[in-house]
Amino acid sequence: MPPFLQPRRPATNPVPIYLLLALGQAFCFSLIFTVNMVYQVTVVGLTPFQLVIVGTVLEATCFLFEIPTGVLADVYSRRLSILIGVVLIGCGFLLEGSIPAFWAVVGAQVIWGIGYTFTSGATEAWITDEVGEDAVGPVFLRSTQMWLIGGLVGTFAAVALGVVNIQLPMVLAGILLMALAFALFIVMPERHMHPTPQAERSTFAHMAHTTRDGFRLAMARPVVKSLIIVSLVVGLASEAFDRLNTASIIDRFTFSTVFGYTGPVVWFGVAGVIGTLLGLAATHALDRLNPAALASGIPARLLAGGAVLQVLAVIGFALSGNLWVAFAMLWLRSVVGSVMGPVEAAWLNRNLDSSSRATVISMTGQANAIGQVAGGPILGWVGSAISIRAALLASAVVLSPTIALYGRLIGHRDTAPVDESGPENV
Repeated sequence: MPPFLQPRRPATNPVPIYLLLALGQAFCFSLIFTVNMVYQVTVVGLTPFQLVIVGTVLEATCFLFEIPTGVLADVYSRRLSILIGVVLIGCGFLLEGSIPAFWAVVGAQVIWGIGYTFTSGATEAWITDEVGEDAVGPVFLRSTQMWLIGGLVGTFAAVALGVVNIQLPMVLAGILLMALAFALFIVMPERHMHPTPQAERSTFAHMAHTTRDGFRLAMARPVVKSLIIVSLVVGLASEAFDRLNTASIIDRFTFSTVFGYTGPVVWFGVAGVIGTLLGLAATHALDRLNPAALASGIPARLLAGGAVLQVLAVIGFALSGNLWVAFAMLWLRSVVGSVMGPVEAAWLNRNLDSSSRATVISMTGQANAIGQVAGGPILGWVGSAISIRAALLASAVVLSPTIALYGRLIGHRDTAPVDESGPENV
């Protein structure tokens, strides 16, 4: 690496640097994400179709740039990839918060989406290189705790600043991320980076080859095949709901005074905090379950039941005539998702061979992204041409096949041997 890119005062212990990165990013992300949907609806004035297009552009950007930015991290420098990513994310946030126009919001998604792909994977790979595979597990756990702390503090800060000026927390998030990148540039070490050999680099040709192999293996396993299809269906349904639920609440309800303020920022901030706490409680309860309670066959029942609740939550949200009921439906959908996520991930891993695990897991994520890019604009058009409520109900209809997809696996036994030596069985 050129001397001018080397850290000026490299830290001897990379763990605090990694935790600072997690805390700082979580704080800044909460600053913007607590208010940005309200901002897009009330200040920029985006239509339902435009709201969904914004999300589709972000998903497409991440999909297209994931491989080339991964090449930089694998071949050249994880540290440099992280620094570039954090700066670009900050620039995207700053652009969106500074110029209340549709083109600026769309441009911001492209910029910060590219930035996200620079950090995606590189951050975890960097800290693993620095501390070693055997010691990184507890570091990831502490990082999750930093994310939760930073996210909650950021939510409160976003509300406090948003009631003064809704653009203020967004602009501040962009500035703070660029300041964070500068601090990382000074102290972030990189002592154990080993460039990937030419034959192992994640080029598009290599990706196509591994994808073909992974697809062939996935289609041979009923559980894996069904979960990939579920991921696609969830993507088809989720983009419209995620982008339109804020606009739906703002259009349908009148906000009463909270702490002397009647705007939606406080309400969405409070709702976000409550949703986070409920999710933490649900995942803590799941963590206390005996692993035997999720043995072969049982995950299908749990996931099918969760899918029923999620469909009902979307329908209940679309039809609700009370603000608190609408928020309760959002919380129900979020909490059920936070429980289903780790159960589905563990079940998927039990049905994969070690040699193809990473490839197939990536395929499920790509299936979700493809679904969002394909389904978002269609349901967004329904929201603009008919009504947001119609788009939300259509989202519930699109999501409903997941119930049958999970249900058909009830009683199905895991087919892949479990690797007792790996961390996947924790």
